[in-house]
Amino acid sequence: MSTMAEGLWPLLRRDRGALLAAALLSLLLLLILLGPLLSPYAVDSIDFDADWAQPPQWAGRHWFGTDGLGRDVFVRSLEGGRVSLLVGIAATAVSLLIGVAYGAIAGYFGGRLDELMMRAVDILYALPFLFLVILLMVLFGREFWLVFVAIGAINWLDMARIVRGETLALKQREFVLAARASGLGDFAILWGQILPNLLGTVAVVATLTVPQVILTESFLSFLGLGVQEPATSWGALVNDGAREMERTPWTLLFPAGLLALTLLCLNRLGDALSDALERGAD
Repeated sequence: MSTMAEGLWPLLRRDRGALLAAALLSLLLLLILLGPLLSPYAVDSIDFDADWAQPPQWAGRHWFGTDGLGRDVFVRSLEGGRVSLLVGIAATAVSLLIGVAYGAIAGYFGGRLDELMMRAVDILYALPFLFLVILLMVLFGREFWLVFVAIGAINWLDMARIVRGETLALKQREFVLAARASGLGDFAILWGQILPNLLGTVAVVATLTVPQVILTESFLSFLGLGVQEPATSWGALVNDGAREMERTPWTLLFPAGLLALTLLCLNRLGDALSDALERGAD
């Protein structure tokens, strides 16, 4: 039995823009993971021997300069990238686990169960996101794990709706009807027949979800509701840089540039996967 994910790579590799985005994203990930090892400074260390608010010096010790407190912007930008990507990947993984299971069950069994489950999704959609975040902060304090909880509480809803729609179509296909006629149970059909054919769609949605989560985390950190010192993220760095933009513009430009480039590459890959999936279905 063929799945929707089969044949995507031959279609995807013809897209030079997507291959360039994948190459740039790989270089960015390598830089974010290994870059801090190239610098002698920690994310929160202050260089008392250098000028504070020092501009970038490509031949000096601080390639991206220092901020108003004498901290190395290069290390802080890459460390912020680690946190932002960790949030993006972890929250996306949570949304995949919850959203795929929830949507597949609702779409496959249908009827009253489907209606009840999707009404619950509508109610959660109606909750103001920022109100939920602020409420969690008031109840539990500004903990790092709350960023995952706040984003994960909302982000799986889109995945559930998309998976439900795909499952409604798949359960009428001949191979599912044949599996049901052969005596397979409902959960065996879900696991062996429905889920493999959802992989292509799930991969596309996941690729587009990661930049959405990163942007959401950056927005929360920009508002002061996300990552707290001494940890940092791209959103927190952009917030700090925006306040000192006139005096130290490099503290805004470098983390904002890395954030924008990462989001651009991820969105380009997501669009390419979506296009390849549509061409493969034709």
